[in-house]
Amino acid sequence: MSAPHRLADIHRLPAVQLRAALRSGEVSAREVTAHFLARIEESNPRLGAFITVTGPRAMAEAAAADALFARRHPDQPLPPLHGIPVAFKDLTDVAGVVTTHGSAALDRRPAPADGALAATLRGAGAISLGKTQVPEFGLTAYSENRIAPPSRNPHALSRSSGGSSGGSAAAVAAGLVPFAPGTDGGGSIRIPAAACGLLGLKPGRGVVPAGESSGDPAGLVVAGPLARSAGDAALLLDVLASNGANYLDAVGRAPAPLRIGVSLDSPWAGIFPFTPDPEALDALDAGVRLLTAAGHDVAEAEIRYDNRYPDAFTTAWTAGVGAARIAPHREALLTPLTRTFRRRAQQRSAAKLNECLAFLRQFARDTLAQYSAWDLILTPALAQTPRPVGWFTGSGHGDGRWPASEWAGDADGDYRRQCEFAPWSSMVNVCGLPAVSIPVHWTGGSPGAGLPMGIQLIGRPGSEALLLQVAAQLGF
Repeated sequence: MSAPHRLADIHRLPAVQLRAALRSGEVSAREVTAHFLARIEESNPRLGAFITVTGPRAMAEAAAADALFARRHPDQPLPPLHGIPVAFKDLTDVAGVVTTHGSAALDRRPAPADGALAATLRGAGAISLGKTQVPEFGLTAYSENRIAPPSRNPHALSRSSGGSSGGSAAAVAAGLVPFAPGTDGGGSIRIPAAACGLLGLKPGRGVVPAGESSGDPAGLVVAGPLARSAGDAALLLDVLASNGANYLDAVGRAPAPLRIGVSLDSPWAGIFPFTPDPEALDALDAGVRLLTAAGHDVAEAEIRYDNRYPDAFTTAWTAGVGAARIAPHREALLTPLTRTFRRRAQQRSAAKLNECLAFLRQFARDTLAQYSAWDLILTPALAQTPRPVGWFTGSGHGDGRWPASEWAGDADGDYRRQCEFAPWSSMVNVCGLPAVSIPVHWTGGSPGAGLPMGIQLIGRPGSEALLLQVAAQLGF
């Protein structure tokens, strides 16, 4: 393969292969970084995946990586992600770069230091290309805000890429970065992964050190990988995790036959009754067929959830935005949903929050007891196909107009639509369990045709490697 042709195909390489090419000297960090920056320059104006691109800084970091490669002793190991480009969602601090949190109500000041997630990946040799689009304060299942164009789905630009890690998912799916870290407090990795046809893994509580989750009294938020394959996700998780596990080695081993319980039960159904789209059920059927063909025992599981869950989860989920430091004269710049839930959080007593947190702990114990009858729980990843841009907010910029002249003020309608869109996500965070979203179905009948639809597999504590093994077994 000639060098120009090879360089033109860099973005098609799995991250595992790209790492090998960088470590062998087949390509340089500068070549790789320049290639991805060129793709961002070409595609981001229509995709809206990035809020901030840090090109000159990325090229300087790539030059330093190449210098390290050139001067190192042959026996000196390279950092595990030497020269691999990544992007950080714009809730993560990167030193010297503005963190917008997707909000027009905050001052634009460069972060004084790397947050925990950026420090970990940059310390592992990854090169940051910039900051990706997020909803305001990461609150929603779509990545639209008042400061930058919405993040769009690479498979259909009129559709959302999901949220809150929607810009990162769009960037990975469009080949603007090989993989990316996301954070997930109620589905924020798995939802955009499902919408964009990626594998998205939410690790269990405590597997990845927390450092970005201030204002998270229930311990919902955890960082994890958005990737195009189980191997790539394992490579990134090896760097993110603090437990010394070798996920990349584990993903190559086939799992033993498993007992998998299939469920459409949701803790949101009591307050927001919903009917899954036929495409969601098609994805579930595809998952059942694939898992059965792989030798697993798949059977229906009936899970009962306490109907007090929606109020308790919403209280815990929105507690942080109530405490956010926002100047009173800038409150009007918040989106209607943020403003509404911020006001409610501020009006709630500490006793009410503590009561909800105690309930969620009991909910987790009850749910774990029911799940324990199975090795894995299988659900659809989403109840609906990826939604049009502007659909949740009523802002109507799915046709390409931005900014919208007005955002609809129906915060409760917006929230209800999100819960009906992704009704099987948040309880996994409450329970502290690992879960993976796997794209097993396309509405057009084949990969790349139509819209992606996925399944979610929920594992027992410590089953991240098993979830990746099953995803690899299914061909991802």
